[in-house]
Amino acid sequence: MSVETKYRRILLKLSGEALGAQGSGIDAETVRRIAGEVKRVHDLGVEIAMVIGGGNMWRGVDAAATGIDRGTADYVGMLATVMNSLVMQDAMEKIGISTRVQTAIEMPPVAEPFIRRRAVRHLEKGRVVILAAGSGNPFFTTDTAAALRAVELNAQVLLKATKVDGIYDDDPMRNPQARRFSDLSYMQALNMGLKVMDSTALSLCKDNNMPIMVFNLHQPGALEAIMHGEKCGTLVSTDVKEPV
Repeated sequence: MSVETKYRRILLKLSGEALGAQGSGIDAETVRRIAGEVKRVHDLGVEIAMVIGGGNMWRGVDAAATGIDRGTADYVGMLATVMNSLVMQDAMEKIGISTRVQTAIEMPPVAEPFIRRRAVRHLEKGRVVILAAGSGNPFFTTDTAAALRAVELNAQVLLKATKVDGIYDDDPMRNPQARRFSDLSYMQALNMGLKVMDSTALSLCKDNNMPIMVFNLHQPGALEAIMHGEKCGTLVSTDVKEPV
């Protein structure tokens, strides 16, 4: 089925923590629920690429702080993203979504290498493409990899799934008075030092005019609502006069 939607091709960025209970490991029921949310959008005819972090298993920055070489720690983190991607692929294919995993580090027995034109062709054929192993380079986050892939694949929006319903001026989990923004410009997000995405990812989106929608994936139906043009989070895009 294909219906009229605001976006025809999206890049969905999930944190690794989103897959696990209390932010660690992999919770099978949570993965199945996320796969179901993706299916609702896929059934609308939207072309979907995904980038999944690895923080539920390994965080390169944290590991480096213990004395492990940062480059080595980041490569281990890339492998964690591959594991998460394969688990998500399994969940989606069990509910009838044709899926391909492509990795920035070649591992032919496990997944295809990332080839931009091949990824685009998969999207055009209605397959969900899960992009694993970050950018293939240490010192770059999976947020930056998501921004890069969104630009490379000509996505219309980068959807950043979080635990809260947008960008706040403080942690809403700790501060109930935290203010949520409806819209922000790239420069406002950068100047405020907001933690929603790292500055490299934000700058890459800014330079390529890639809109970012930050939303709560744990809110049932939010992803589908965004496809229909509803405001279910904070939009970071071209300059706006004031945060509103």
